[in-house]
Amino acid sequence: MAQPGKKTIDRIARVAKVLPVLKRLYPDAKCSLDHSSPLELLVATILSAQCTDARVNIVTKSLFKKYKNARAYADAPSAELERDIQSTGFFRNKARSIQAMARSLVERHQGAVPETMDELVKLAGVGRKTANVVLGNAFGKNEGVTVDTHVTRLSNRLGLTSHASDAVMIEKDLIPIVPREDWTIWSHLLIHHGRAICDARTPKCEECGLREHCPTGPKILKSRTSAQKSEARSRPRR
Repeated sequence: MAQPGKKTIDRIARVAKVLPVLKRLYPDAKCSLDHSSPLELLVATILSAQCTDARVNIVTKSLFKKYKNARAYADAPSAELERDIQSTGFFRNKARSIQAMARSLVERHQGAVPETMDELVKLAGVGRKTANVVLGNAFGKNEGVTVDTHVTRLSNRLGLTSHASDAVMIEKDLIPIVPREDWTIWSHLLIHHGRAICDARTPKCEECGLREHCPTGPKILKSRTSAQKSEARSRPRR
């Protein structure tokens, strides 16, 4: 087996420093999609595309009472399901994905959500990201790292990936440097930190608990200081 290169070793060391800080900052970090079964989480994850988790949770509160199992989704009139999920956006595509997924479950798995990556990604409308969410949070299986927009942004700012936006390649960069037992919680921790501190447009670097381990923070602060000085110089003197 090939030995890890210097870049990988450095990234492993950074994760080892960052991970305990994040766990201390966000001790209650968990999946923010409300669910009580693997099917509910699968549906909620499909709905969460281009939509906030808060909005999804509002919609699924009544949705899960109405649709109790995969058969109910599969047999529902498409227009009715679309109305039920309309406020999550892209509701026609999402309704098609949910129904295609549900039909796959009924036809291949007697309506039960499978517990393996291979079987999950074979379901219509289910990709690796969705499968990672379900496996990690519904079944407690660390089969991969869920990469969403927050994980993408923070992985880049922390210097943990060589890929700007390719979720598949970012996951490949993260898998060898994050301990496997932490793959699921790692995503939740980065999501929580991204929402609380490491905002896309105006990260609160001054308040960041990861500042001493972040190679991007000093650059952002320097740029911000330079912009403030430039603005001050451009103000007319009184």
